[in-house]
Amino acid sequence: MVALKAKSHVPDCPAPETRGGVLPNLVLACLGGGRNVDLSTLKGPLIINFWQSACGPCQKEMPALEAFYKEYGAQVAVLGIDVTDSMPGVALKQAAKRGITYPLVADPLGDTEGTKLRIQGTPAFWLLAADGTLSYHVGGLTSEDEVKALVEEKLGIAL
Repeated sequence: MVALKAKSHVPDCPAPETRGGVLPNLVLACLGGGRNVDLSTLKGPLIINFWQSACGPCQKEMPALEAFYKEYGAQVAVLGIDVTDSMPGVALKQAAKRGITYPLVADPLGDTEGTKLRIQGTPAFWLLAADGTLSYHVGGLTSEDEVKALVEEKLGIAL
């Protein structure tokens, strides 16, 4: 997986930004290797996208999220979490195939399910505002405009 990640455009995972944030104190491995991510050190504005490699709607959503990230990633960070996926190598191949350039972490055992980041299936989003407010949204977005509208509504950011 390390070799595949090196050939892809998937970046290293984010460095800690703060301590004692509102996200759970949970460390997840960077998909394909690299720095682990302690979710509690991340701050908003941030889109957290939960996905799986075998999820058809997730695969359709990834290009929309990637387009948003390319356009607005400097204003709103994006983190993908490959959740309960027993084959993280397949997930990394899916991300590389779709040209994903936002950071990805792996949660193969579904550890996020025991936290406030519980989801109701994939794809799904948690959005973290700069003030620490968390908002949940069921995924299935198919365009950059839909992602932008979600961010503007849930995070109160004019893009």
